Amino acid sequence: MALASLLLAPLLGAAGLACAQPAAPTATPARIPATTPAAALPAADAFFTDPALGETRALIVLQDGKRVYERYGTGIGPGTRLISWSMAKSITSTLIGELVADGRLELDTPAPVPEWKGDARGRTTLRQLLHMASGVRHVEAGPEPERSDTNRALFADTSADIYRAAVAEPAEVPPGTRFQYNTLTTHILARLLSDAVAGPKATPDQRRRAVRAFINERLAQPVGMASLLCEFDPAGNLYGGSLCHATARDWAAFGQLYLDGGVVAGVAVVRPDWVAFVRTPSPANPGYGGQFWLNRKPFDGKDEALFWRKGPPDAYAAIGHLGQYVIVVPSKRLVVVRLGKTQDDALQPVRDGLARLVNAVPAAVAP
Repeated sequence: MALASLLLAPLLGAAGLACAQPAAPTATPARIPATTPAAALPAADAFFTDPALGETRALIVLQDGKRVYERYGTGIGPGTRLISWSMAKSITSTLIGELVADGRLELDTPAPVPEWKGDARGRTTLRQLLHMASGVRHVEAGPEPERSDTNRALFADTSADIYRAAVAEPAEVPPGTRFQYNTLTTHILARLLSDAVAGPKATPDQRRRAVRAFINERLAQPVGMASLLCEFDPAGNLYGGSLCHATARDWAAFGQLYLDGGVVAGVAVVRPDWVAFVRTPSPANPGYGGQFWLNRKPFDGKDEALFWRKGPPDAYAAIGHLGQYVIVVPSKRLVVVRLGKTQDDALQPVRDGLARLVNAVPAAVAP
């Protein structure tokens, strides 16, 4: 969800645009004509008029697969790629689900991490990695931002090989006994993906080519996410926890994929049991599923993901640093995408605004 710290906040906030493929700039925020439910229009427009909600760069609302609201900030448009930050974790989970469906990975056997064989970490299952419950010591955030594992792996001394940094840390507690959200766990998942599709002895270039092809063939093409672009480190490791880019419409298509049970245009892209898995509460944290956040009371009772005190309990989401959201609400046949830049310690008004928007949209009328 959140990046490790705000140490690099000005740089990180700019990255969503620096990596973008911009549409022609507009002088003022533009709303694309759509049929927004009247009750929901003020709640949606507030993301562009209320300063408490920070900078919203794109907001899309789909109901029953129809775009009922679409609006962009200044200089942003339908063709602009916007950064995922930790929404990439949900992309990685989706790709891991494809490998499980293929029989190339298994949820409940020890994850094939060669560096962990022969010690306590070697008992960690793929399911426990997906649930952020490996028991391995990974520091996502702390009082010294420059020392967080995530910042070091993305921007500093361990960035040459994020996988090596991720698997080097020791076990702290038995696997499955503690929820600890961290980006390096997803980088391990991304390397398992790479090893499955490219082979464990692949060169960095072979890894990049094989993983890009797999993303295109199993996700981007069948879902219609033509703009999806994910980044790699110098060792060819997918930044599966942090760095994917896509247009707001393509992020909405990702949400619609899950709303429709993994089916696109009548074709099963993601198996329904994987859709059920990612939205099922994990044992160590009822507010977290398989690399998706759930709108349920979390293990610590805090409000740091969605709006469990206010919104539908069946809602779940891909969430990223600085307020990136792809929210799926099956009970309302609803997908909400909010992309922008709001500092992580000021996100509560954004969560409240999203709750108001979701609650303001009436349930879809059955045909």
